[in-house]
Order: sequence, then C-alpha cells, then structure tokens
Amino acid sequence: MYDPEFTLDYAHFDSEAEGLREALTSTGNGYFCTRGTAEWEDMGEVHYPGTYSHGCYNRETTIMGGRPVLNEDLVNLPNWLVLKLRIEGEDAIRLETVDVLSYRHIYDIRTATVIREVRFRDRKGRETSLHSRRFVSMAHSHQAALSWTLTPENWSGRVELVSALDGRVTNRAVARYRDLEGRHLDPVSPRTFSPETIALKVQIRQSDIYIAQSARTCVFRDEDREPLEVDRELYQMEDYIQQVLEFDVTEGVPVRVEKMVAMFTSRDDAITEPLAAAGRHVLRFPDFAEAFDDHKAAWDELWDICDVRLPKEPRAQLLLRLHVSHVLQVCSRNTAKHDAGVPARGLNGEAYRGHVFWDELYVYPFLDMRMPEVTKGLILYRYRRLGEARAAAREAGYSGAMYPWQSGSDGTEETQTIHLNPISGQWDPDLSRNQRHVSAAIFYNVWRYYQATDDFDFLTDYGAEMMLEIARFWTSIAHYNPQRDRYEIHGVMGPDEFHERYPASDEAGLRNNAYTNVMVAWIAAKALEVLEHLSVSRQTALRVTDAERHTWARMSRKMFVPFHDGVISQFEGYEELEELDWEHYRSSYPNVQRMDRILKAEGKDPNRYKLAKQADTVMLFFLFDDNELRPLFERLGYRYDRELMRRTVDYYDRRTSHGSTLSFVTYAGVLAGFDPVSSWERFLVALESDVSDVQGGTTKEGIHMGVMAGTLDLLQRYYVGARIYGGVLMFRPQLTDRLDGVSFSMRYLGTPLRVQIHGDKLSVLAEAEGFRVPVRVGINGDVVELGPGESCQFRIPPAPEYADT
Repeated sequence: MYDPEFTLDYAHFDSEAEGLREALTSTGNGYFCTRGTAEWEDMGEVHYPGTYSHGCYNRETTIMGGRPVLNEDLVNLPNWLVLKLRIEGEDAIRLETVDVLSYRHIYDIRTATVIREVRFRDRKGRETSLHSRRFVSMAHSHQAALSWTLTPENWSGRVELVSALDGRVTNRAVARYRDLEGRHLDPVSPRTFSPETIALKVQIRQSDIYIAQSARTCVFRDEDREPLEVDRELYQMEDYIQQVLEFDVTEGVPVRVEKMVAMFTSRDDAITEPLAAAGRHVLRFPDFAEAFDDHKAAWDELWDICDVRLPKEPRAQLLLRLHVSHVLQVCSRNTAKHDAGVPARGLNGEAYRGHVFWDELYVYPFLDMRMPEVTKGLILYRYRRLGEARAAAREAGYSGAMYPWQSGSDGTEETQTIHLNPISGQWDPDLSRNQRHVSAAIFYNVWRYYQATDDFDFLTDYGAEMMLEIARFWTSIAHYNPQRDRYEIHGVMGPDEFHERYPASDEAGLRNNAYTNVMVAWIAAKALEVLEHLSVSRQTALRVTDAERHTWARMSRKMFVPFHDGVISQFEGYEELEELDWEHYRSSYPNVQRMDRILKAEGKDPNRYKLAKQADTVMLFFLFDDNELRPLFERLGYRYDRELMRRTVDYYDRRTSHGSTLSFVTYAGVLAGFDPVSSWERFLVALESDVSDVQGGTTKEGIHMGVMAGTLDLLQRYYVGARIYGGVLMFRPQLTDRLDGVSFSMRYLGTPLRVQIHGDKLSVLAEAEGFRVPVRVGINGDVVELGPGESCQFRIPPAPEYADT
C-alpha cells in the first residue's frame, strides 16, 4: 500500500522516540506546519502538539535573578488536532490506558501525510481499530484535514467523539527554555458557524497578531457520502471550544470521521479579519477525499520539479526525499506569497526560538535551480528589513546595513545575551551576535539567485540596494593598517562559534577572521560588478560615490588574510592557542560535538584552544571553487594552489568537533574533489543527522533546515558538479560510481532541464514545455547551447587519483 521509496514507517510505539517522530512526520505547506502528534494525546513529557506559521512571533520578558531578559519566540498556535474517542461514556482513549494490539506510525513523504494504524483492547475487552490520516494542504494554504476510520471489532455500542480547538497551548518544547516565559496567547472568543462547525480566535500577546481556526467535523458510514445523524453537545471557554459528537456503532461496521480545518492570521492578505475568513472557508471546503486529491496533485507538481533519483543508494534516496519534503513544507510557493524568512529549525519546533539565521545560505541553492520565485520571496524578507539593518549599523557606529545574527519579526537583533549550558546548568554570556558574516551570506545569496535566474528587474529594484548597503557596512567596519598595507576587520566572530574573544580578554570578538575577510574581498569586487548592471540614474538614486568605488577596488586587492604553518588561519593569533587533548575528551565523553559546553562545565575557557564547532575557514572552499578562489587570492597578492585547500581542510578537520550538522555538509562538499571516500561518509552522516538524531535529542525541537537542504545541494552542486560560470551551466561530476543512474530536474534562466548520469555519460535535456530561453551547458570546456526539446550528452572525464584517500 505504501511506497517504500517514499515512506517512513514506525512499527511500534516508543515513548522516548515520540518527540523525534513528531518532528520528522510533521505536515506543512509553506504557510503553516503541524507536528506529527497523535490527535488523541495531550501536551506532556511524551507528546507535543505544535502548529507554527511564518511570522507569528511574540516578545516576552522573563525576570531571571532580578534581571529582565527579553526574548522573541515563534509562537505555538492553537492545537487544531484534538480528536478523542470515548466509549460508553468512559474516559477518552489514550495509548497508555489500553492494551495496544498493533501500531504503525507512517509518514508518506510524497504527500507529507501522517498516518496511524492502531488496534487496541480497552479495559472491558472491547477491541477497536483506528486508522488516522491527516495533511496540511499544499493546494490550499489555509486548509488542513483529518480523517479517522473507526471499526468496533467485537462490540457494538455508543461512542462519543470530542472534536476541539485548543488555545491554551504554551511554548515549552525546548527544555532549556522552560525557565523563560512561554505564554504567548490571549483568548479572544470561541464561535460556531454551523451545527457542524466550531471556531476559535486568539491574539498573540505582544505582537497583536490574531489567529483564527475553524473546524467542521462530520461522521459518515465508511462508504457513504451522506453524514450520519449524530447528537452534538457544545462546550466552550474563552480559549477552548469543543463539540462532542455522540452516535451508535455496530460490530464490524466502519465509520469515518472527517475534521476539515481552516486557519488564518491577521497578517494574511485579502481578508476582512481572520475569524470571518476561517469560518467562511471551512464551510466551502470539500470532503477529505476531494481535498486530498487537490493536495496530492499539488505535491505531484512539486515532485516533478524537485525529485532526486539515486537508484544505486536506496537509503540515501529515501532520506534525500524526506529532506525535499521538509524543505518544501517550510519554503513552497505558498511561502512566496507571504513575508517569510527561513527559520533555521523549520516550522515544526521551537529550537532557536524560530529565528532566521544564515542557514538560508544552505537552503537557497536547491530552490534557486527549481523554484526561484520562492527564493525571491524569501530574499524579500531581508529587503523589507533593510531599514532595521541600516539602523543597527548606525547605532553601532557603522554605515550601510548590518543584518542581525538572529532575525525574527522585524529584523532587529534577536540573539540572546545569555545562553543555558545544559551540562553545567549555568547561564553563560552569549556573544554570538558578533557573527557579522550573516550580512556577507545575504550578499552571496542575492548574487547566486541573480546568476541562476538573470532576474535583472529584481537586481535593479531590490538586490543591488541590499548588496551595496552591505558593501558599505564592510567598508565602515574594516580599517586600513598602513604598516601592513592591508585592510583589517576586528571585533567579529566567524562561523566557528566556539571562539568569542581572545583568552583572558574582556573585549568581544576576534581580529581578522579569515572567512570574513576573504568574503569581504569578494564582496568589494562584486559590488563594482553589480554597479556595471545599473543605469546611471539608478546608481545616482543609490548614492554611489567615486570614493566608494575607489575603496571597494582597494579592499578587493588589500584585505588581510592570516596564515600559519602553510594553512589559512581561522583568525589572527589562532596558532598561539593551546592544542586540545581530543583523545582524552573522546574517551571521557560519549559525544564531544559541543566541546564548548563540556569545557565550560569543567571550568575551562574554549577560547584558549585550537578547536572549532563547525567549518569556518573551510567554508571558503565550500562557497567558491578553484575557478573563483584562485583569482580572488591572487588579486589579494596571496599564493593559491589546490594543496593550500587540502592542507587547510585537513588541519581543521582534526580540530573540529562538528557541533553543528552543517559542518558535515560543508566538509562533504569540500572533500568531494580530493577525498571522495571521506566525502561520501560525511554525506551519509549529514543525511542521517535528523532522522537518526545524531546530536542526541535536538531534532525533536525542530528539524535542521540547513542540513536537509544542504544534502540536496551536495548532490547537485558538488557530486554532479552543477555550477554557473560566465553564463554557462557547467558540470563536473564526482563520485560517479555512486551516481550511476542519478537524475533530477533543474531550472536555469527559467528554462527547465532534465539531468541524468548513466555510466560515464551525462545528458541534459532542455524541455520544450516551459522553455524560456536557450541555455548553454557544458562539461570540461565542451559547451553546447540547447533550444526547446534539444538534448546533449557529454562523456564524464575519469576522476583523478589522489593519494591518502
């Protein structure tokens, strides 16, 4: 019944694993997302029903030790799932109160549908089967649907179904946040719209966003389209409303229950207010079967664009598809209609408080080449917050735009100033807001989007303004050192995150983080290139001066990059730090990924040691390949060769704890060219990181968007080697023994392409349907232009042999 290539299947209930499974089997549509919690279970230590929607944030203050601590959270919205079964007036059925005869929890990846099949025996010996299906519609962004098929196997009698909307929920999914204020909803009113329909409206406390949900619940004989006559009893409070549906069931005769749900917020377009919209729409919704057909058709269209075939690696195939499903649940065409960024942990948990980080750097490459309109909408989230980025720069004494490390509702800095160390139980200072490289990532994302789409209007109307303001920020934070005849940047953190300052120093930040400085040199050069695309009037409107042009030209040639022992230094002075006894810590602790917390719990300062949470300097080789880095370093006056990359990667690999799953993605991509065996091993770890919860409990708090999308990008950009150079989509396949039979769709300059590898041949087809413009594709210097319906085939050159692999 279920396609194993598109199915997660849990054959028994496991209370310890349920939180993880709820996150992995969430269902969403790019507007809102709901965790895969069983409908009949309440919030507690085992189960956590959670529904989240883009932009629904709230700020609350917690008094900690007499000190006010302000945080903004993505709000857990009212629980629309509630559907409970009572038999002959007894308490509602829960798994812990019955004998479970059989249990399956299934996730249909292809349609993001949550399925449970349960048989149980209650305390009076009655045996019942329950088949549950539910989805959040990809076809209609405000729609969700839930269906039960209930069969009394050895009894007949009277049952009651409780169908409710529950606004009493709080944010408490993340244990380390539970000392912080988690109440975010105020009641407004319950309501009914018809005998079958209940509705609830709540208000987010500080942000004043209104949320409305409505639910239409009906009961049918299994094959009958006409609803059964049932007795209904209504109960409501300010923040909770339920109907109790009472009816008779007969032994062996299935009944079907359908709960159709609508959700709106006051942030939505084209409504008068959310409660009226929810009530109106839920009355118009079709039944479950018709709604599911629409939902499935929408997903089929997405899979035609986004599916990845990897037939020789069935486990990797399954997990890649799981990652596609989750990326699209957060970033779909529905998302593009709203003011939405990319929450680093998706829309199915509360880790990182639902904030937007730099993880979009790993998400956009997959979307750029398939649904660039979604990337465009997500980049506009940043553009709309350009004013706050400018204000932040001014307040810090800089010019241009300084984007926050953590962004939420309005683009102000949401990074906490203290962070709980779960090992020590202590609240430590958090200086991670000094990761100014988020602004460099935004610049990079805009340019890569433009390369993939040639969206000139977007570049001139929005992108260039952001890019030039970011370049201005870097101009103002950098300073010229005449002794070195170089520009330097002080007081920042790199992606590493374990180093916040120098040992024994009271001054936050580091000097000359190599990743940051090289990115700034690239930005300075690229800003000049962006100007060439703009009309004189647009340049005038953006107030570009000759002095700025001159400074950017100098910075592109004179940024300081630190080196030591023949490798690029993570930051200036890194070589003076102490070596860490990795062997000791790996033998003493079951998991050393968060070495910073371990060291702090031991009373030691992580800043003293040569270690890294994740790839930092190595990121340069991930974002740029040799064709880009070589001229960049040579323009700076530094010698560059492939051995520099190899030495640098090897050096930091031995000193990196991979405390972020993004690190496995980065290393897998960088190693693909010279250590394919190790690259594939990291790729497999990255694939398993969420589904197997390799960090030991973090995935239940929300999936990792960056690593899920990053694995898809690894296949596309690093293993198949699809990159854009000078208006040509070039391929440089790696690990071809693993890739035999791989195929996927792409979209370049608006033209849909089908890419396949068979043996030592790579073929590209420009599809006639949807064709926009001729595209140039190539491999190893052999370039072909494709028109509508045309295809080409290239021979893949043999991979070079490397020693020590």
